[in-house]
Formats: sequence, structure tokens, C-alpha cells
Amino acid sequence: MMYSQPFDHIPIWTLFIGTVVLFIIAAEGGFRIGKYNSSHSEQTRKSQMNTILGASLALLAFFLAMTFSMAGSRFDTRKKLVLDEANAIETTYLRAKLLPEPFRTEFQDLLGKYVNVRAKIQIVKIDTIRQIVVESEELHGLLWLKAVDLIENKPTSVVTGLFIKSLNEVIDLHGKRMTAALINRISPSIFITLYFVAFISMAMMGYQAGLAGIRTLIAGLVLMLAFSAVLVLIIDLERPSQKIFSVSQQVMVDLKGKIGRTP
Repeated sequence: MMYSQPFDHIPIWTLFIGTVVLFIIAAEGGFRIGKYNSSHSEQTRKSQMNTILGASLALLAFFLAMTFSMAGSRFDTRKKLVLDEANAIETTYLRAKLLPEPFRTEFQDLLGKYVNVRAKIQIVKIDTIRQIVVESEELHGLLWLKAVDLIENKPTSVVTGLFIKSLNEVIDLHGKRMTAALINRISPSIFITLYFVAFISMAMMGYQAGLAGIRTLIAGLVLMLAFSAVLVLIIDLERPSQKIFSVSQQVMVDLKGKIGRTP
């Protein structure tokens, strides 16, 4: 089962442009309302509006920083798990060389196929990721069946115990990568709230400009573009298959080449 969120299926540039348009609508609507009320507003009320606007933008900036930190932490975890998995597979492959035949060849062949499958995880579509997960779990089943046969033939061997331990770690790391990439993600409700706060902040910015009767289009647009860019970066960091950011699989590709050259 794949765990996707609403923003996962929206192209990154469409999401960015849509966010900018949403902020422009909010600011323009706030400006028109503020301009309409400007003649009825006292100077004290306008001063209070400046304070409220500053507080709302500060809240938005804090919310963005907190969410970006959460997404960045999860992204770093996914990168670390790739390295951990590659090291675990290599250790298991090397320990397989200590096993007697025919287990040595059988395990090395299966681990070689497993590395080939894991090396396919690049910037891919959700359907491709789903296929890779299915193939990986099928190979897990074959590897564990062979491990059961190995235990029945060499139940007290130290080498067998070490091999089973490393094989179990390989399977566990697959689960950890699945959890980090597909399950342990920022809740959509946080993104909805973030967009709501941003929309209100842009509307209040336009409202304050309408009260003052002065609007700086370039500065306002630059601010909207900046907030939109940060929002889109956060969403892309959370995606299983990123467009701007990507979890490099080069270490797995290097391991694939290393295993292919091993006699």
C-alpha cells in the first residue's frame, strides 16, 4: 500500500504558480476592502493594523521555518537510510561468501538481484516506486526461505548466525525506508493550516495597503514569490519522489557495480 497525500500528484510548477495566484487574489481582495474602509478609518485604527500585520507575517515566517525544519529532518533521515541499507547489503553479500555451497551462490545471486532492484529508486513516478517495493518484498521472501534452509543444514554455525543477523538488518532497513518515505510524513492538515495562515497574512497585507492608500506592487510581489517558493520547497521535500530535491541513490548504484565485479 502506498501512502500518498493530495499535493503529491500536483506538478511542482503548477503548485508554485497556483500558490502565487492564490496570494495575489488574497492581497488584491484585502486591498480593495481596505481602500473602501480607508475613509472611515481613524489614524489609531491604521496604526493597530500595522501591528497586526507585523504579527501575522512573523507568525507565518515562524510556521514556515518550523515546517521546513521538520521536512528537512525527514529528508536527512531518508538520505542516511540509503547509506545504511547499502552498507547492510554489502555486509550480507560478503558474509554470504563464507557460507558453504550451494547456499553461497544462491544467496549471492539473490542479493545481486536485490541490489539491482534497489538501485532503480531514483526520481521516479509513484507507480514505479510501487513496483520496486513489490519486487523487493518478493526477494525478501526468497532470501528468507533460503535462510530457513540454511538454518536447517547448519543450525549451530557461527557464520550462519552472523549471516542471518545481517540479512535480517537488510529486511528491517527496507521497512525503515518505507516508513520514512511514505508513512512518517507531515500531516496534510499542517499544510492546509500553513496555506490558511499565508492566505490571511497576504490579505491583511493588502488590507493595510488599502487603508494607507499606497501600494508597492514590486515589493508585495517579491514577498509573495518568496513565501510561495518556500512553501513549494517544503512540499517537495515531503514527496516520495521529489522534483527539486532528490535522495541520491548513487551509493546503491556503486554497490551494484562493485557486486557485479566481484568474482
